[in-house]
Amino acid sequence: MTETNHVNALDKGFVRLVDFMGGDQGVVDAARVSYGGKSKGEEADRKLIAYLLKHKHETPFEHAVFKFHVKTPIFVMRQWIRHRMASYNEISARYTEVKDEFYVPSKWRAQDLKNKQGSVAAPALDHEALTAAFDAQIKAAMACYKDMLSKGVAREMARMILPVNSYTEFYWTINARALIVQ
Repeated sequence: MTETNHVNALDKGFVRLVDFMGGDQGVVDAARVSYGGKSKGEEADRKLIAYLLKHKHETPFEHAVFKFHVKTPIFVMRQWIRHRMASYNEISARYTEVKDEFYVPSKWRAQDLKNKQGSVAAPALDHEALTAAFDAQIKAAMACYKDMLSKGVAREMARMILPVNSYTEFYWTINARALIVQ
């Protein structure tokens, strides 16, 4: 795959398409097999895919599969993987030492009082002071983590001190139906 399949996300993250199988042809073949048919040309295939999407005939889309390489904070990954049926394999902090990479927001937001799941812009917050306190906490957690490792504590135990804004990487494989259905 080329770098055009790489999209930067947040401050240190990315999403990169690594591989895919099936594509449009896989969807068309899966849809047409019901009638024992095959491709009827590019234009007819495009119309079939549009028809399938419009009328929510989604099972043929299970025959197009995508594999992504993703780098994101742990708290984002948790939301990412919980809403879709997919396979994933994450870098293990049991086998590797955690890198000193943490997501720090550029601006702090306030809790939305009407939407429990939302936040709103908050210019009245002291962004500098909040970021300084946040940064100090991250540095303290990382220092404790490294100190534990230097004293012989297993990586699998020392990692418990690290916050969920630590970056992680994972491979995520999902079919097109699971990717688009909401």
